[in-house]
Amino acid sequence: MHADFLRQAVDLACANVANGGGPFGALVVKEHRIIAGSGNRVTPNLDPTAHAEIMAIRLACQRLGDFQLADCILYTSCEPCPMCLGAIYWARLQAVYFARNRFDAAAAGFDDSFIYDEIPKLPAERNIAMHYIDLAGSASPFQAWNRLETKIRY
Repeated sequence: MHADFLRQAVDLACANVANGGGPFGALVVKEHRIIAGSGNRVTPNLDPTAHAEIMAIRLACQRLGDFQLADCILYTSCEPCPMCLGAIYWARLQAVYFARNRFDAAAAGFDDSFIYDEIPKLPAERNIAMHYIDLAGSASPFQAWNRLETKIRY
């Protein structure tokens, strides 16, 4: 059954290429039923976050009316990039199945190794410099959140 859903994700990736998108496809499945699926829409949508996994997660959350997908499985044509990996953890997906790995993606021109290399660096040492400024009052959003009695933790 996992191979069947994974095949559909690969087929979706192929169809997405023919439809002007990138060579990636992803499905979110719950209780053996496809909840959402998408191809990579970065270039058609002019959105660098429109990876197949992110798009499928967004659609699934909307369709299920929840920001967590704990009872769902993600099937994706390729090993998720660092951004998608973060989204997978935030969505609390149960499991992920993928057909190709990050090295296959790199060979096709989609090399994320530079991002993996940036993660352990201190912010000021990254290729895109990140500067901390000790700004008075900048803790106020967290303070407001902590005071909020009706907050929904995520």
